[in-house]
Amino acid sequence: MSDPAPRGGPVVVGINRTQDGSICVMQGSRLLCAIQKERITRRKHHWGKVGDLRDVYRDVVTGLDQPIDALVECYSSDAEVQRLDEYEQEIAEVLHLAPGCKRARISHHLAHLYSVFHPSPFEEAAVMIVDGQGSAVSDLTEPWDGAGEVPGHWREVSSFYRVDRRGRFECLGKQLYEGEGSTPVGLGMFYFLLTQAMFPGEGNEGKVMGLAPHGDPDALGLPPLEVDGYKVAIPPAWRDLIAVRPRFRYDPKDRSKFRDVANLAAAGQRAFEEALLELAHWLHRQTGLPHLCFAGGTGLNCSANDLLLRRTPFERVFIPPAPSDAGTSIGCAVYGLTALLGQRCEWRWRQDYLGPEPRMADIEAALEGADDLVVEKPDDLAVAIVDLLVQTKVVALYQGRSEFGPRALGHRTILADPRRDEVRDWINARVKQREWFRPLAPIVLLEHADKFFDMRRPSPFMQFAAPVHREAASLIPAVTHVDCTARLQTVGPDDDAFLRRVLETFHARTGVPVLMNTSFNRKEEPIVETPAQAVESFRRTPMHALAMPPYLVRKKVEPEAVGPVADEHRA
Repeated sequence: MSDPAPRGGPVVVGINRTQDGSICVMQGSRLLCAIQKERITRRKHHWGKVGDLRDVYRDVVTGLDQPIDALVECYSSDAEVQRLDEYEQEIAEVLHLAPGCKRARISHHLAHLYSVFHPSPFEEAAVMIVDGQGSAVSDLTEPWDGAGEVPGHWREVSSFYRVDRRGRFECLGKQLYEGEGSTPVGLGMFYFLLTQAMFPGEGNEGKVMGLAPHGDPDALGLPPLEVDGYKVAIPPAWRDLIAVRPRFRYDPKDRSKFRDVANLAAAGQRAFEEALLELAHWLHRQTGLPHLCFAGGTGLNCSANDLLLRRTPFERVFIPPAPSDAGTSIGCAVYGLTALLGQRCEWRWRQDYLGPEPRMADIEAALEGADDLVVEKPDDLAVAIVDLLVQTKVVALYQGRSEFGPRALGHRTILADPRRDEVRDWINARVKQREWFRPLAPIVLLEHADKFFDMRRPSPFMQFAAPVHREAASLIPAVTHVDCTARLQTVGPDDDAFLRRVLETFHARTGVPVLMNTSFNRKEEPIVETPAQAVESFRRTPMHALAMPPYLVRKKVEPEAVGPVADEHRA
């Protein structure tokens, strides 16, 4: 564990006990550490469980060894809330609660609300929370007029608010799901069921989004979703079709099914986007406010997010780097600071490097005795990285604190030259070992972004898929998706200094201020967290180099060159 910070404000701990388990520690308005459980246990989307404090977080998370002034937990609609006695026993054994420590357990959408509004740049905003299932009505910890009119076991699936920094917030509407066995409702549940029809398992919504541009949204003759104010219903035609899973289950070995699967993804993505826009328009009519905050798992749909900017009356939209359940631990901590301790939260989500700081001793230990590797210490590491990139080498970059959300933003990243189209296919097939249709993202110097992309504002968290200018698409084909869009990250003068230095060096060398960026992980594993994980992942992939400032690591046996991928990967 890193050395504890000196006492300079109340220590607040927020814990997400449900899907994408996570923890956050704040000291006053300073965020000391936030990390997802999956980064430590190496199990993607790892749910919160009894034992996390003792076995997962205690020896990793900065600040947990200090007296805690406020502790806030968030549960959801899963069964963990029935094990409160076990959780309480663990808290008593592991944490040091200060005298008079404030405690709360808050409901799911309230945690999302605090995770998105207080860290936003806005003094007042409309807030939209849209996810799969949240808390049961009987467990709500927020004022809502409709709570007394429905059975307590019904669950929230979307919530809409007006909020300001003077502590006032109003729930304008909350759609509910009656429970298992009833007709599914809500936009988040729709996209979950759509995803399950094609890609079973957790966290595959990004595959549907990437596949959609390859299909025809009209081919299956499916209707739009039914939107009434803030409520979304799933028409019978949709419910019947996505239940016929064998027809639409993606199989990389069966080329004959690809068209059906792509058409369903296209129809579903369009239905999702149109319904989301209707919800946003409804919320704007209710509030008249110029600013929107958006969270919940659906906030990761970057294609739809871009439309919120282009096709609604909202002038600015804030979506945090971790809008999914992982972000609720930050919401819990912010709730503890503001609602329990009465302090104003001055922390703003301007950068996403929130994990524990790696120690140089751990980096050196990971490289010690590595007989299969060549470890160098270049005079200028950025120049050395660019020297490799312009030779069409693929370079992993591990530096500083890890990103908290699911996007790699330059600290746990794989970099490559965006000018070579085969780079995308090679990385998907050889390094990531994933579907050929998955796009890879660009990072771009902010001051040059509008020359390549139809985006005239900073996008530091890779949350929006902007159109690529036609004349630029031919320059950066490896990061231009089939629909001529790209999920870009901008890097401005106040953003990460080393990443910006690499971009500037590549720009000076090639005239292109863009690099290809994807997350530093292998198939079905979370993004790397520790130096040892970074070295292990590098060894097990054909990447050509690993940059771990101040070191550049290469393999004694040079990996294969980047080149065209055999056609079987595009089955």
